[in-house]
Amino acid sequence: MGYITMNILFFLTPKVEVKCIDASSTVRQALEKLQASGYTALPIINKRGKYVGTISEGDLLWFIKAHPEMNLFDTEDVSLKCVERRRDNKPVSVNEDIDSLWEKIIAQNFVPVIDDDNIFIGIVTRKAVVSHLAKECKDK
Repeated sequence: MGYITMNILFFLTPKVEVKCIDASSTVRQALEKLQASGYTALPIINKRGKYVGTISEGDLLWFIKAHPEMNLFDTEDVSLKCVERRRDNKPVSVNEDIDSLWEKIIAQNFVPVIDDDNIFIGIVTRKAVVSHLAKECKDK
């Protein structure tokens, strides 16, 4: 597949295959989901299916450090909304040109992909892009 005909969907990992966290989750749920997934960051999706940001291990660690009086059980009662997120992965619209994806994937491990209504439809991982480019180089 050539560069000109390539679009963002070529690299998409669909939402059903992506580990996400609901915006109404607790800190404990986020910790558990991150641990179970093995990832260092997860997309946060609200009840309407819209991408609202990214929660990372670092965000949770900084939150816990700032609240030394809390134990793991206390985090069951703390909303994820209370955690300051230091960096949200910037999304790309499925209809944007591929150059928008290149700009974001350089700076982010994954790029959330949204539709025209800002509904989260999946992600593009840096690994998928680099793997494709490596294969293209090898084939030439």
